[in-house]
Amino acid sequence: MNDLLKISLRQNAVFIPKTALVDAPKRLSQSTGLLVANLGKLGFGVSEPLLHALNGLKSDNHTEILNIFREIMGVNKNWTPLVRAWDKPTGESHMDHLITFFHNVFKLDGGTRLACGHTIPAHTFPLERYTGCPFCGMPFKTHFLPLQSQGSKRKILELWSEADMKPFLNDLLISKTALDATQIDSLKILLKAFSSEVDWATVKIGMKETLMAVVNALVENEQGAQAQALFTSPTDILRYLWYNKTGYLQIIEPKTIVKRNRKNALHFGKGKEAGAQADLAKKLELKLYYDRKESVVIARWLNGLPGEVEKICEIMHPKRGMWVRYIRALRLTEYAKRPGFEKLAALLQAFYHELYDVWEGRIHFFRLKMDAHKTFSLLQQRPGLFARSLFANILWFGADDTIAAFAAVVDKVPARLVFSLNMYAETYFDPTIERTVKPLGGVAKRIPANKLLGSFNAAQLEAIQEKVQGLTLLAMEKRFAAVQNLNKTMYIEPILYKMPVAIGDRSETIQDLPVALQGTRFAIQGDMVRLFMQWGAGLPAQHMDMDLSAHLAFHDKRMEACSYYQLTATGSKHSGDIRSIPDRVGTAEYIELNIKALREGKVQYVTFTCNAYSRGSITPNLVLGWMNSKFPMSVSELTGVAYDPSCVQHQVRVTQSLAKGMVFGVLDVDNHEIVWLEMPFQGQMVAQLDTQAVQGLLAKLDAKLTIGKLLKIKAFAQNMTLVETPEADEIYTKQWGLNAAAVTQLLID
Repeated sequence: MNDLLKISLRQNAVFIPKTALVDAPKRLSQSTGLLVANLGKLGFGVSEPLLHALNGLKSDNHTEILNIFREIMGVNKNWTPLVRAWDKPTGESHMDHLITFFHNVFKLDGGTRLACGHTIPAHTFPLERYTGCPFCGMPFKTHFLPLQSQGSKRKILELWSEADMKPFLNDLLISKTALDATQIDSLKILLKAFSSEVDWATVKIGMKETLMAVVNALVENEQGAQAQALFTSPTDILRYLWYNKTGYLQIIEPKTIVKRNRKNALHFGKGKEAGAQADLAKKLELKLYYDRKESVVIARWLNGLPGEVEKICEIMHPKRGMWVRYIRALRLTEYAKRPGFEKLAALLQAFYHELYDVWEGRIHFFRLKMDAHKTFSLLQQRPGLFARSLFANILWFGADDTIAAFAAVVDKVPARLVFSLNMYAETYFDPTIERTVKPLGGVAKRIPANKLLGSFNAAQLEAIQEKVQGLTLLAMEKRFAAVQNLNKTMYIEPILYKMPVAIGDRSETIQDLPVALQGTRFAIQGDMVRLFMQWGAGLPAQHMDMDLSAHLAFHDKRMEACSYYQLTATGSKHSGDIRSIPDRVGTAEYIELNIKALREGKVQYVTFTCNAYSRGSITPNLVLGWMNSKFPMSVSELTGVAYDPSCVQHQVRVTQSLAKGMVFGVLDVDNHEIVWLEMPFQGQMVAQLDTQAVQGLLAKLDAKLTIGKLLKIKAFAQNMTLVETPEADEIYTKQWGLNAAAVTQLLID
């Protein structure tokens, strides 16, 4: 029940199994009232159906539910910052650090010696204001989190049962866009609970990443033979092998992972971080080892693949180096000699001697010869690849011929690609825009506009945009129109016009609270926004320096930062730099943003970032987010604790990252709202952030199709009337929109 409860909370609900319900008393029990009151302190309210269901549970179940909520909200973690009442500046300066440095190097007399071994000279840091060492950032004190319930708006929870869980699992399995880290985590939990009830022969899994989680669950349950029917190409098998070894759902080249880890470790020094360097050295080794029980399963999968041997080898070719390593590690040449593995033997023979043609090589050959007819003939054989290369081919061969050739196969292109072409045509064909991209295993990068755009004038580029958008819009409308629908009216909740469709998003963080899609805009209720970061929970005491920062961009192009090296900036205050974690409970940093002061200071955007100053990449289980409330949020005078679960508007948890820095939100000061996004970048501190890359990502998110606009296209194509009240044949609400996997069913293929 515990894990299923976590899944339901992500959907703004509480899961209660039927087996846990008893005859509910007519009056509210004392245990139920206490649970509801405690949930209120955490910032949650309950709907009437959920209240009745909770009243039908035993008191032990109430305790279990509350403990899960407390775990997710981090109640048992340490939220004590370095400075008490840090909203009032301590007045520390760079000179204080310099004087303390020389005092400790030359072991001068006088001052106050702290538990970390450093001596703080008189008339430097006001030690009564600190909970740890102001010089090295080591915390000395931890405090229990006081629950004050300062939040002005509660999140109302609904009731979920098995009848909600099973359709949710089905939505994840058939999702037509790649699942993010939160959805993958939910899928793993649901497969453990309900995989035996799924008919794998009839379920059509929508994405390859989803398939990997399913295969992994089957293998763990010793049902590997059932996975054979799910594989359609050798790439599926390679993807599973890589996922099983590294946890990455996409096939990131080993050299990319090693390169990123080495780059993250470049700043390692001696002393405290020597042990961390040794740990990282082990992490850099990507060794492959499989026992015979595992190897024979993979050999059978490859031997049972459908299709001709030459076709299979051609698909394997782009990852030839990885396949060579796996063939050796899995002892496939040995199994190929056994009776019954004749296809595997023929496959290895053709692969090693390269007895096959490479399809993409022929495309490049004809493109370089400027042979549009043969190039398009080959691309039409693989409509998905044609869609991905459409923009580049338009610039290479011209718009009219390319779009005409693409129009012949657009009906065979996956809907998510059709929507992507419609969304990004405007930005791609604008020579003044630098686009933000994220390569596999890499960080966000800015790439300049295609140089071939210079061969076209503004009118021609505008015409190309209109042709692409017109073609894709027509294709989408035709797909909706082809679906028979007898409904006449549709209601779209207004907030859906601000929620983007989850296309092209592969978030690497997990959202344990009600989920939000990248690009979602959160309205600010009050005049203060408080960022928070908590890390190190469950780990032994050690040096682990993570930094929370805010990057300020002014209307006049000036830049400023609020970070460990500048604790106060325009309209912002930092709680102090902590560089070590206490034992098991973790530690925290905060930044307070004053919206009124930011506006008066002519600040346009504030970018929220976290960085791993040490210890390689961002540490797992680090929690990031922001708080917001219509009413003032207090900072403890005694401990400096400024975290209140009831005020949390959004938070994410890092589980696996190759990134050294990450942007997790942007405050739009003028519009009084926060845009949730996730952008990894290679930087030890906020000063290394590429702000233009952030702007490029914002432009990309703004270009995304919203759920509301997609529903309008559906209504128009199916001759439905939009109404302004939720009394319609088809009703689409925020709660429905939170299930991104269900939304993707609008993408008709």
